Amino acid sequence: MIEIRPADAVNAVVSVPGSKSITQRALIAAALADGRSVLHGPLVSEDTDYSSAALGQMGIAVDKWETSWEILGTAGKISEPDDDIYLGNNGTATRFLTSVAALGSGEFIIDGNERMHERPIGPLLEALRGWGVDIESINGTGCPPLSILSSGLAGGRTLLPEGKSSQYLSSLLLVAPYSRRTAELEVAGEILSKPYVAMTLEVMADFGIRVEAAPDFSSFTIPRGCYRPRQYHVEGDASNASYFWAAAAVCGGSVTVENVPVPSLQGDAMLVPLLARMGCNIEQAGSGIKVTGPETLTAITVDMASMPDVVPTLAVVAAFAEGPTEITNIAHLRIKECDRLSATCAELMKLGVEVEEHPSRMVIHGRGGMGMHGARIETYRDHRMAMSMAVAGLRVPGVVITGEQCVAKSFPDFWQRFELLYRR
Repeated sequence: MIEIRPADAVNAVVSVPGSKSITQRALIAAALADGRSVLHGPLVSEDTDYSSAALGQMGIAVDKWETSWEILGTAGKISEPDDDIYLGNNGTATRFLTSVAALGSGEFIIDGNERMHERPIGPLLEALRGWGVDIESINGTGCPPLSILSSGLAGGRTLLPEGKSSQYLSSLLLVAPYSRRTAELEVAGEILSKPYVAMTLEVMADFGIRVEAAPDFSSFTIPRGCYRPRQYHVEGDASNASYFWAAAAVCGGSVTVENVPVPSLQGDAMLVPLLARMGCNIEQAGSGIKVTGPETLTAITVDMASMPDVVPTLAVVAAFAEGPTEITNIAHLRIKECDRLSATCAELMKLGVEVEEHPSRMVIHGRGGMGMHGARIETYRDHRMAMSMAVAGLRVPGVVITGEQCVAKSFPDFWQRFELLYRR
């Protein structure tokens, strides 16, 4: 466990590791390309280690250097692994690599940890079946572990029965160019986290495949083709930058994250305009973004369907605002590494914050931090819970984070970089 030291003010310039979302998408595109690609500044973390190791099991060489990775793509040829593919609690990799495995020939078992066995993947399985894939949930739960008897993608039309997880949609899009016939994909219902779908399309285009998409992302036509190998630079992770911007907001200081650009491919960078609505001053600083906190933070109402990963960050900031902040359209937080909607509410209440939990929204009744007190914070083995709640400890004495090493999932040296906030 780690106890967070309060900081009277912060004034820091930090960099963050490469974007986890972009790294995992670019890694798949490079693996399916015809030849050698180099990813510059990829995220090195538990999640991306799982992804690269799984690709190695599928016959794709990933050589890792200090600041870059070299991937020798196999033009969409996927080898049958000798053993089950284990992906821990890496939801993105589980969903992406399920579709990659469908390109192979033979049997693939995709598995994960106990929490992954509770995370639904049924809509993706249904869509892959529409492209002729023999795939099932081994326990019949619609969750991993999965069995795939692969013989490639037939292509043609398929339906994704729901768009509540953008990862299902991104998974299908990334592999669709390798189908035997031109692939057409329709999506039923509301599509959440659209910026992540846009990110997938951008990465695909960067590697040479341009998708025809309806303006509302309800349908796609994906041309047959092969990704082109290339040199690819990964921008800093906006989700991980959020904790440092939040530190400026709650402490009334200034923090510059120097490697999240404007504009960014990442929807989570849209947290910055929300902080501006709450009273923060925002500046572009070189190739990064500087946030300066106000004397008083203002409560807001916001639909965060498109950026669920930074909901815990905003919720912590809202605890120090004046008035009720309502965060809506976030039911999909319940199928993350933990039930983040419930967990965020529970841990804020431990700190003395009045919070309402509803099925798809939360209301944080901020009082400028008044009445908040220290507590032992449960992280639920969820990296985002640990990092967001640490921000509260910059203002509230006695905040203790348990299971703090869960940050290795996406930000292995988070605690070292967090120390930069205390420097003068």
